[in-house]
Amino acid sequence: MAFREFTSTAAQLYDNWIKDADPRTKDWLLMSSPLPQTVIIVFYIYFVMSLGPRLMENRKPFDLKRVLVIYNFSVVAYSLYMCYEFVMSGWGTGYSFSCDLVDYTRSPKAMRMAWTCWLYYFSKFIEMLDTIFFVLRKKHNQVTFLHVYHHSIMPFTWWFGVRFSPGGLGTFHALLNCIVHVIMYTYYGLSALGPTYQKFLWWKKHLTSVQLIQFVIITCHISQYFLMKDCPYLYPIFIYIIALYGIIFLFLFLNFWYHAYTKGKRLPKVLQNTTVQQNNNDIHHKKD
Repeated sequence: MAFREFTSTAAQLYDNWIKDADPRTKDWLLMSSPLPQTVIIVFYIYFVMSLGPRLMENRKPFDLKRVLVIYNFSVVAYSLYMCYEFVMSGWGTGYSFSCDLVDYTRSPKAMRMAWTCWLYYFSKFIEMLDTIFFVLRKKHNQVTFLHVYHHSIMPFTWWFGVRFSPGGLGTFHALLNCIVHVIMYTYYGLSALGPTYQKFLWWKKHLTSVQLIQFVIITCHISQYFLMKDCPYLYPIFIYIIALYGIIFLFLFLNFWYHAYTKGKRLPKVLQNTTVQQNNNDIHHKKD
């Protein structure tokens, strides 16, 4: 009896809450309720943390070189397209990079921005393949907390963004993220082409620098809101979430930087030997 009352109250609260959502996006794929995406995300976490490693335990790693080349450069193309759409639907055609509000009308430009937000949301599910490929290739050391957390939390929270606030200043971090992904997945695509291209990948360490700079810019941009005297953004909760994201990911990536590059553990092979040699020289120098 108590359980029925609880579920009835929860359903009523949900109905009251969802009625304020943007009606323009309610019939789009995965937008009917947060349940479908929650199921996908939960299964993703279960597969990459438990089921996948167990299935691969007594199997050889899959050779996915061709798949990875196609996948990575496809993500580059998709990210470039989203960059173009974000620019054409607001960030290059009228947004001030300050108090930019969501346009909830059905004008072509407003609908274009809303659709671009959905494209970005959907891209987060595509990018889950990153982790699945790690598991299938038995690269378990790359399935880190940072990696799984990032790929889980982004689609979950962006569902609410698309349903309630598809546009405005809350989308700047998405545009910036698309730009960074063009750089990142270009690197991954070149890396997947094989050893011949390793000598061109000396800039791997700078890839993490680009990501760190991204979170600094995101945090600075969104923090403007807290200094504005009047910015009637309809759902300020998203501003707080984005600010929190920027700070959390900045510290997580700084932690990754420290552990990955201090001793050259994640440097490209072309630089690892150099780093090891430098460390050895430092040790001998101290002894002398």
